[in-house]
Amino acid sequence: MSRKIKLIWDFKGPDGLATAKHHCVHLKEFTQIDNLAYDEVDHKEFNPMHTIAFIIVDESNMKIFRDALKPHRGELA
Repeated sequence: MSRKIKLIWDFKGPDGLATAKHHCVHLKEFTQIDNLAYDEVDHKEFNPMHTIAFIIVDESNMKIFRDALKPHRGELA
C-alpha cells in the first residue's frame, strides 16, 4: 500500500479563504488536463487570517505534482 502525501499551499490575510477556494479549482483542472489520479482536493480555514489549499496524492505520483505545482510544504496524509 502506497503512502499518501498532502501537498499544501498557505494563504494568509483577509482574502486567504477565497484564494484557497480558487486554488482548489486550479488543482482539479491540473489533474483533469494531465489525467492524474488524486485522493482529495480541498481547503481548510484555520482562522480568518490563515487558510490552506491541499491535494492528497499517492507517494509514487508526488514528484509529478510537486515539480509542476510548487507547493509551499507537504506532509504525510
